Amino acid sequence: MNEADRRSVQRVKGASARAGTARALALIDGEHYPAVVREALAHLRERFALVGALFLGGEEKLRDVDPARLADVYGVPVVQASDVAENCFQPGGAGFVLREVLAQWSVEVVVDLSDEPVLGYEQRFRLISAALAGGARYVGADFEFLPQPLQRLSSKPALAVIGTGKRVGKTAVSGYIARTLSRQYAPDGAVLVVAMGRGGPARPEVVRGGGGVGVAELLAASRRGAHAASDHYEDAALAAVTTIGCRRCGGGMAGSAFDTNVHEGLALAEELPGAFVVAEGSGSVIPPVRAQGVVCVASAAQPTEYMTGYLGTYRMLISNMAVLTMCEEPFCSASRAHELAAAVRSINPALDVVPTVFRPRPQQPIAGERVAYFTTAQPEAAETLVGHLEAECGADVVFTSCDLARRSALSAAVRRASREADVFLTEIKAAAIDVVAEAADAAGKRLVLCDNEPVATDGTDLAARFGELARQSAAVFREEG
Repeated sequence: MNEADRRSVQRVKGASARAGTARALALIDGEHYPAVVREALAHLRERFALVGALFLGGEEKLRDVDPARLADVYGVPVVQASDVAENCFQPGGAGFVLREVLAQWSVEVVVDLSDEPVLGYEQRFRLISAALAGGARYVGADFEFLPQPLQRLSSKPALAVIGTGKRVGKTAVSGYIARTLSRQYAPDGAVLVVAMGRGGPARPEVVRGGGGVGVAELLAASRRGAHAASDHYEDAALAAVTTIGCRRCGGGMAGSAFDTNVHEGLALAEELPGAFVVAEGSGSVIPPVRAQGVVCVASAAQPTEYMTGYLGTYRMLISNMAVLTMCEEPFCSASRAHELAAAVRSINPALDVVPTVFRPRPQQPIAGERVAYFTTAQPEAAETLVGHLEAECGADVVFTSCDLARRSALSAAVRRASREADVFLTEIKAAAIDVVAEAADAAGKRLVLCDNEPVATDGTDLAARFGELARQSAAVFREEG
């Protein structure tokens, strides 16, 4: 942005106060005749306080126009961008420039007056992501994207764990972070987890995992009608921290829930003793908390577009760390993991990208036992996971079921396990408590809960990296006052 543009913007800074409308930036291109764009900008002024335009390229309709005189052509301050495609978020690219302009001009809404061939579907999603990451609405001819209102905690810093979909390992990562921070960052019991799930309680529920939440407590919760495999029960049992369980229904493309009680859960977190909050999302829904640090969990088995396209781009832009899970065969080769890391860094160069795999971690010894193992992992991963249980834990795994989320198949699996195994080993997912734990109890079998622990494949100390992010988040919280 040159000095003349800055002076022009200063002249219109009072417009929003006079008009009583939001400060708007228009996206324009040279594939429309300038006169057509000028008329659209005039109509735009009836709704918003127009502060300027971002020119995205195209020259078909710009006859004898000096690119340095676009402000005179359109009648508003104009900033130019060089690339809306692969290098969108590199210096000079449309996404990079848009984020700069949003901050410098205090833009509240981006209005898209562009179209094909300059802005296609993919390019448009990149700019929507940039606008949302900058806290601005994005308005098009027949659509609108809204940044989710975020609640800032006043009593303690927060680290948000978000995801690019379901079954990417987000709860396992959240639990690992909470367990790590309990040891490294704060005294025992000082970490709180606020979790939101599709089966959460009608009113936020506090579960004090530091005192011990085991099979008996989970069965009791299930028998009184609670979804005892909900994320907050899993975190309380496996990370041994206090959790606040919330619910949500529906999920928007930019991560908002259609209906949720998480705000009530965050209010509870303000009141409870503790020094740090881990706010866990659900699926691709983002917890509505203004966190000082954000970890995005994505599966390397997902299509690349879930991370670098659509509004996966938005999630990468707002994150400090990306944890890529399932970075092993048959889901992901080493070369693909490297390519994915490079792709997400092209969007956010400051992103700390960590390739990981999951390994089962039984809560109790199972060495020498005949074990039936229940998991939500895909069948292709079963051989690796069972191999770990046998080699590292000394178990004799006689039966494996990947049907925790498939109740019709799970009924037959628990009947077989009752005949062949002495110990039921289960993740706390889906029907783990109301089907697997109940079947173990009825058959007189020992039930052992199993965590999924992330392990960095690049050899780095994952706990140390999370600990450092937490310390940085706490420092930002203190600076914010």
